[in-house]
Amino acid sequence: MALKGKAWNWEAYLVLEETSQEKINLVQGGLLAMAGAGRKESRLLTRLLLLLAPACLEARCEAYVADMRLKVGEDVFYRDLIVVCEPSSDPRYEEHPCLVVEILSKSTEAMNRGRKLRSYLRLPSLKVYLLLDSRERRVEGHFQEGESWVYRELAEVALACPPVRFSLGEVYEGVL
Repeated sequence: MALKGKAWNWEAYLVLEETSQEKINLVQGGLLAMAGAGRKESRLLTRLLLLLAPACLEARCEAYVADMRLKVGEDVFYRDLIVVCEPSSDPRYEEHPCLVVEILSKSTEAMNRGRKLRSYLRLPSLKVYLLLDSRERRVEGHFQEGESWVYRELAEVALACPPVRFSLGEVYEGVL
């Protein structure tokens, strides 16, 4: 949901965030309130985190779920999951993820495939942007290959950052 009003900058946004009860994205000077996740989305995200965690620990990377902000230029997003191997100097946000994951639902799909996709693919550190559908067993990925991005639907997920491989069955087990 877009919040109407003035154009917001980083400092004003942080003041608002300190007192807000909800998570708010800052996008092109505007504010977008986030909807809460449902049971399927939460379970899917938990399954994914459990699959990624051992590889993150071994690679000395951090996986952040939901609450850590991702700063992309002047925009700030709450996303479902990021993996960061090069932490930001500012503890309020991360800027250098190698992996960004969004869980698709009816209410989030347009934003995740549109504005967030365009923003995330501008990140020099990003290697993969994964989209996991909460309504069907479907995983899609945007993979950086050289200077371009390649889109793929995946039957198995193989990542370099963190170095891990898992099947759709593993991530969707008990969810769908």
